[in-house]
This record gives sequence, structure tokens and C-alpha cells, in this order.
Amino acid sequence: MFEKTQRAFDCDEPVTLKLALEIIFGQHSEMSIINALKISRRPAAAFVVVGLFWGCFAAFVPVIKAQLGANDALFGLLLLGSATGLVSSMWLAPKADKVFGAHAMQFAIGFLALAWLVPPTMTVPLVFAATMALVGMASGLLDVVMNARVSELEATHNRPLMNANHAMFSVAYATSATITGLAREVHIPALYVFAGFTVVSLLLIPFMRMEVAQIDPDADTTGRYPLWPILLAGGIVLVAFMSEATVEAWSALHIERTLGGGAAEGALGPAMLGFTMAFGRFSGQAVSERMRDLHVLIIAACISATGAVIAALASTPLVAYIGFGTLGLGVSVIGPLGLAIVGRIVPAHLRTEAISKAAVLGFTGFFLAPVAMGLISEVFGLRVAYGFVAALILMAIPLALTIAKMPRADGRG
Repeated sequence: MFEKTQRAFDCDEPVTLKLALEIIFGQHSEMSIINALKISRRPAAAFVVVGLFWGCFAAFVPVIKAQLGANDALFGLLLLGSATGLVSSMWLAPKADKVFGAHAMQFAIGFLALAWLVPPTMTVPLVFAATMALVGMASGLLDVVMNARVSELEATHNRPLMNANHAMFSVAYATSATITGLAREVHIPALYVFAGFTVVSLLLIPFMRMEVAQIDPDADTTGRYPLWPILLAGGIVLVAFMSEATVEAWSALHIERTLGGGAAEGALGPAMLGFTMAFGRFSGQAVSERMRDLHVLIIAACISATGAVIAALASTPLVAYIGFGTLGLGVSVIGPLGLAIVGRIVPAHLRTEAISKAAVLGFTGFFLAPVAMGLISEVFGLRVAYGFVAALILMAIPLALTIAKMPRADGRG
């Protein structure tokens, strides 16, 4: 068994991961997850790159916020710079995908790795917002391209792969947040930590070439443009990622300011989210092969909303960790399922464009959420803000019920 698993990962997969997956998920599920990662190992590596940088940023939020001298509301507004860059990726990503073809992920990884070197050095709020716009553009480009590659692989192999890939983002995010928390404890400057992750990312580029599926539109399904499926699936992703972003950007502050925790305790907030989201997404990879998407989404939304309420009512960092962990466990599968659904429901020749639009709508949540949280926190405090998150998560249920009534090209429910 171990030799087969090693070959699946080109002899790079550690024994501990294999044993953990087998113990936690069972023999069949463990092999299902391993096989999914083998099939999609290149886009999975791209998800790791994105997770490394956003995990690092989440843990450094208190430092960067203080460096800018911004209050909650202003800092939330400054993060709109990322949203501006992200929106531009809606048009940039499909064009870049065509121009760079098999090299699209390589270009996007290099762009993102270099873009992240700038924001940690900024002390002027407006300049920081401009540099985050560049980060948003690069992150959006890589997000769209890597999700499109996974969707193509799902169609080719006729099996779900999205949760396993998003799980790799969560593993990298949690690992990065933990490393960054330790770096903060010994006062390593933010730029040095970001630079370390930049080097790791650049070293991956030579291995990230991936051929793009060529599809003849004339041989594909024709008809009206699938606007409503894109909007509904994008709405599901938006709700999920807005909820996720509230923990990424504000959990450290909630623990350090509201609950009196230290720097390492604060960094453990986003790290807890990342670890539980990784567990949830690996589980979701196995569950999605056995249950209807609608049922998974409803259960996940209820679990996630419960976690947000626990975090809002927490009286100690430990209780907050339980809340953030529960939130992460539930919300982990909602976003990937939304992106997978839009990839299945639209004609194949529109897949990259549709995922681009749904992803941009969804990933905007990473930047709208901090703004909303900042404004609510400034007036009512972070406890009320996390109550708002619980209500937001539950909005995924009516969206899922609506999209479940639409026909699916792959016949999955």
C-alpha cells in the first residue's frame, strides 16, 4: 500500500499523511483522497501557494494594522484595494489563460509571489491599499486558473476533486499562520517571512506547467448564456468566503483584544480555522462522492453558523478556538462545492469564463467581509460582528435549494 501511495505522489508523500488519512477517514476514503490529489497534484500545489501567503497575512494583521495606524473601520476599508484588484481578474484571467495556455499557472504563481513582497513594508494607508490591489489581481488570476484546471480534471475523470484541492489551501494556510505566529513571537519582520514564502513559491514554478483542455464550442452545448447558474453558484461561494474571511482577518484581533490573548494565541485563531477547514475538506472529498451536494451544503451551513455563534459568545481564547474550528469545519466544503457546481452546470467551452465570474463574485467576499466586520466592530464590537457572520452563513441554504432545481450536465444532485 505504501509503495503505491509513494508512486502516486512521485515519491514525495510523507508516511504520516497517509497513515493519518487512513485512520481518520478509513481505507477506502483515504485512497480516494490520495488518488484525487494524485490526479490534480499541479493545481493542488497552486492552492498551497495561495494558502501560504494568505495564512501569513492573517497572522500579521495586528502588526500591519498597527504599522498603518489604522482603526478597525479604516483598516477594513483599506482592504477594499484587494477587491479592486480582484474584480480586474474577472477579465484578466480568461484572457491570460488563453495567452499563456499551459504556462498560465506558472505565470500566476510568479506574479502572486512577487506582489506579496510589497504590502508588508507599507506605512502609508493609501499606498498600502494600492499594493493590496496588486495582490488582489494576482491572487484572483491564480484562483481562477487553478480552479479551472481542477474543473477540467473533474470533467475528464468524472469525479469530484475540488474539496481535496481546497483542503491543500487550508493545510498551507494553517501551517503558514502557525509559522508566522512563532515568527512574531521572536520579532522577525513581516517582510522576511513573506520573502521566505516567495522563495518557496518560485521554486515550484518549473513543475507547474499543465496543458489546457481544448474544446470546440461548435461541438458543445449551445443555448442561452448561463447567467443565473453563475450568479447563484457565485453567491454560494461569496457567502462561504465572506464567512471564512472574517476569521482570517479578525480572529487574531478578537483573541488578542477582546479576550486578552498574546501574539501566539492570536495567530492560533486563523491557524485553527485552517486546520479544521483542511479536515473538513478532506472529509468533504470522501462525502461528496456519496451524498448529494444539496444535503452537504445544508448540513455544512448549520455547523458553520453554530461555530460563529460560539466565537461570538466566547469568554476565553480556548472557547473562541472551538468556535473558529467549528465554523471552519462547516464552511470548508461550501465554497469548493459552489465552484464545482458552476463548472459542471455550464457548457464545457464556457467553463473557465464561468468559473472566473463565480470565483470573482465569491472571492470578493474575502475583501467585503473585512470591511463589513470593521464597520460593525467599530460600532457594536467584534462579538456582534460574529453574530452577523452566523446569519450570513445561513444564506447559503436558500441559494443551494434554488440551484439544486437546475439541470446538471453530469447528472449529480
